[in-house]
Order: sequence, then C-alpha cells, then structure tokens
Amino acid sequence: MTIAEQPSGDTARAGTWGELLGRRHLGAVVVLAGGVALYAVNVYVTISLLPTAVAEIGGERLYAWNTTVFLLASVVSAVLVGKILAAAGSRKAYLLALGVFLAGTLICAVAPSMAVLLAGRAVQGAGGGLLAGLGYALIRAALPAPLWTKASALVSAMWGVGTFVGPALGGAFAEFGSWRGAFAALAVAAVLVAVVVPRALAGAEAEAEAQPEPFPVVALLLLASAALVVSVASVIATPVVSVVGVLLGLALIAAFIGYERHAKVRVLPAATFRGRSRLRWVYATIALLAMSSMVEAFIPLFGQRLAGLAPLAAGFLGAALALGWTAGELPSASAHRAVTIRRTIIAGPVVVGLGLLLAALAQGVDPSGWLLALWVLAFLITGSGTGIAWPHLSTVAMSSVSDPLEGHKASAAINTVQLVANAFGAALTGLAVNLGEPDPVRAARYLFGSFAVLGLLGVVTAVLSQRRPAAPEPA
Repeated sequence: MTIAEQPSGDTARAGTWGELLGRRHLGAVVVLAGGVALYAVNVYVTISLLPTAVAEIGGERLYAWNTTVFLLASVVSAVLVGKILAAAGSRKAYLLALGVFLAGTLICAVAPSMAVLLAGRAVQGAGGGLLAGLGYALIRAALPAPLWTKASALVSAMWGVGTFVGPALGGAFAEFGSWRGAFAALAVAAVLVAVVVPRALAGAEAEAEAQPEPFPVVALLLLASAALVVSVASVIATPVVSVVGVLLGLALIAAFIGYERHAKVRVLPAATFRGRSRLRWVYATIALLAMSSMVEAFIPLFGQRLAGLAPLAAGFLGAALALGWTAGELPSASAHRAVTIRRTIIAGPVVVGLGLLLAALAQGVDPSGWLLALWVLAFLITGSGTGIAWPHLSTVAMSSVSDPLEGHKASAAINTVQLVANAFGAALTGLAVNLGEPDPVRAARYLFGSFAVLGLLGVVTAVLSQRRPAAPEPA
C-alpha cells in the first residue's frame, strides 16, 4: 500500500505489534530502533563517566561543552539526511552513518585529552544525527504504511532506553575505573547493527532512489547558527546571555523559515509552506513537546537539592519523565480510529501542561514520602503526554506527501525539528532556573511552571494540525 492509497475513512487498517516484530520486518525494526538507541545512549552516557574521565585526562573547563558539541553536530547532520539518502540509497546511507558514529566513538575511547574527546563527541554527533534522522526517514521506505505509527512509537521509545542505559553504562564502567570501556562497548554495538543492515534494508532501496538535490547551504547555515547560539547560551547560562541567545536563535529560525518558503532546495518538504497545509503545525507541536521534555535535565538536581536524594536515586527520578514517554506511546500507537487519533494528538500537550503544573505546585524542601511520590507522578504524567501524541504526529508527517524524496524530507524533518527544539529547550531551562536562584524551590517552580506554558501553546498548534483530515500533499 502506498501513501496515496491509504484509507481515508474514519478507520484505517492498523498493523499489529506481532506483524511489526515478526520475521518479515524484524531486521528493519532492529536496525532503525538500534540506530536511534545508539544515538540516545550517547546523549546520556557521559553524564556519569565524565567526572572520572576528567580526573584522568583533565579539561574541566571544557566540561560543559561535551553535550553541546554532540548535539550541535547532530543538528547539522540531521539536516542532510534527505540529501544523503537520495544520493546513496538506504543501505549505503545507513552504513555511512554507522561508520561516522563508529569513528567518533573510537576517538572518544582513545582520547588522551579533553580536546580530543570533544572532537570525538562531535564526530559521534554527526553520525548520530544521521542515524536518528534515518530512523524516521526509513520507516516510510522499509515498512508498510499500517505499521508506521507503531514503528514510530518503537523508534522514539529508544530515547527512554537511552535515559536508563546511558547513565548506567557510563557509571558502571567509571565505577571500575575504565570509562573508555563504555565507548568500546558502544563501538561493538555499532558494528553489530552494521552487520544486519545489508539484508535488513534490502527492501527499502526501491523507494529510496531519487534524483539527488543540490546542497542546501543557506538553509543549513541558518539552522546550524540558530542551534549554535542557543547552545552557547545554555552553556554560559546567565540570564542576560540566555535571553539574548534565545532571541537571536528565534530570529535565525524566522530567517530560516522565510528562506525555506521560496527556496528551490529545501530542508523541509515544500508542503510545509503550502496554503492551509497542516504539516507546519505538526512540526510546531513536535517542537513544543520536545522542548518541554528538556526539564528532565534539571530533575536530578532538584531531587538532590530539595529532597536530599542520593545521586543514583535522583537520576532515576529524572528518568521518570522518559519512562512516562515510553509507557504512553506504546499503547497509544494501537489507536487506529481517525477521531481517536485526532483527540489523542490534542490531548498530548494538555497532559504535558497539567503534569508540569502539578510538578511546579508540588515543589518544596524536604518533601514527605507522599509529596515525593507526587513528584514522580507529575513527571510520569508529563512524559506520557508527549508519548501518547508523538507516534501519531510522526505518522501524520510521514504521510503528508506522496513524492518519495519529499516524503524522506518530511520524515527526516521530525528528527531535525526535535534536535533544534532540544537546543532551545536547554537554553530556556537554564534561563528559568537562573531567574529563580538562589532559592531552589523558586527555581524549580519557575522551571516547571514556565514550561507548562509550552504545553498550553502546544494545545493551540495541535488543534491547528487537526483542522483537516490527513491526506498526502501532491509532489
């Protein structure tokens, strides 16, 4: 069934989890989910091993840049997913991504200094951005349309896996005095995924073939510059710098959108800017949900400062949001009635806003066991709001156009939008917390309360994204 042939009635045929994980599609699922898992684990792996690494190789003054260079390189490479896929095809593009990721991981494993480690993280980020983007783009090519929603849910669930496995992997190797072993283990995992790729993605080649486009230089520079300024602002983390960085980043995003509207070579599909197309609102909703999830970075900090939790317990408190995301999206992916899907997409931001509002109201010093349980509940609710809406938003984006090249752009843009939104979210979290300092309770309330507003904005964009039934745009 092609995109244009999908049922347009109130109920479309929904694939089953058994069909997705059956023998026919299991290889493709392992590859796509595995690539995103490698990326997600790498986002979090240095959280627990970096202190040990710094003690050995030095470079404490560069500590804060470790995640920044990784994410920035990811944004740049994610923009190029569609072009690389069109030029190389599915298998070669995926093997290229794994090769770049593997090279960066090996550099990290043997790094003699923090500067070399940061270089390795940048190379890792470039490969990881391609893997994460291909994870969405190739769902369309490798799997039949009825399985797209469940595949999107499974792929994005790998972020929850990364939240747990990343810190645990880094901490375990650091505990035994061998932080380099964490990167070696990831290198082995990348090789194992690469072995499966040629056979698993053999069926995706036909749709992936398309005439390559010129390099989107201007669009890439604008988008990368926006991610750079807000990332730097999040590292410096003073109120003035954060405000200036976010405003300058928004100006660059506005310039990017203005350029994309009339450019011949685009990063986003042309359908994003056509008339009353709802694709722009789908991406806006994805961005707002991705930004709201960035509060996760500060949850362990408040767990330690306000509740007196040990670092490990505080880390698992932060993982509650990711757990809620995964727990929400897997059952949500089974919905197939059009009216249920529309309501679920709109409900997602509502639930996120309510969860963050509850978290803001529940903050306090030395909370009782019941109040701490309320924190966990609030973070689970917040994550589940993103989870229930995410797979359906992803499917709407992937189903938005019928042309294969434009379809790859629409799918890959899910990851690009998410990564850029994460950069903005990180800057905004730092700003909110700094405005509340030195009072940790006020800082926590500012953070969760202000990000609850993003949930309310997401309700508006979600409603706009559902104002007309899903139908693929013409090429």
